Amino acid sequence: MKLYADLPVRRTAQIVADTLVLLWVALWAWVGRLVHDATQRLAEPGRTLQGAGSGFRNQMGEAGRAVSDVPLVGDRLSEPFQRAGGAGTTIEQAGTDLVDAVNHLATLLGWVTALVPIVLVVLVWGLLRLRFTRRATAAQRYIDSSADLDLFALRAMAHQPMHRIARISDDPSGAWRARDPEVVRALALLELRDSGLRPPALSPRVAGSGA
Repeated sequence: MKLYADLPVRRTAQIVADTLVLLWVALWAWVGRLVHDATQRLAEPGRTLQGAGSGFRNQMGEAGRAVSDVPLVGDRLSEPFQRAGGAGTTIEQAGTDLVDAVNHLATLLGWVTALVPIVLVVLVWGLLRLRFTRRATAAQRYIDSSADLDLFALRAMAHQPMHRIARISDDPSGAWRARDPEVVRALALLELRDSGLRPPALSPRVAGSGA
């Protein structure tokens, strides 16, 4: 599997792009954490309610236990305090529900804030990298020797813009059919550069014919 181009400029661009994607992921993970922590501060009133409800319930319970020792009427006197303690429990539960709701909201907002920009960029980056890897890996199999350039020259005539082909030859198809080594190699180079690959070294026969 070929992950990076052979050409220095394109390989450097790919490495820079990979690094920027990693920095992008780290940045939005940090932003998502900030949003999570900021949202959780909204739970402070709920914690205050929890503490107030718990304290009120405990105080009413202590007061009820204190008056329950009064002879004859102790049980009757403690009942209002017990009912009031139940109100404290209700207040505490309301605070707990508020804290839980804010925690869920903070988690949701944190993940959404981080994941949306991360997924969008990583998806585009991943598709481009996968496209290059598949194309370069497949092309690499056919460039073991200069004889393999014929295939890339044919693909260049089918895929490359006409103005780029015209710079190489006035009759590229005729030169290709005649196996003109200079034209075939020049055409192949157009296609290989798009795949980020280096051409194979010239064979002695081809190099001698171009001398």
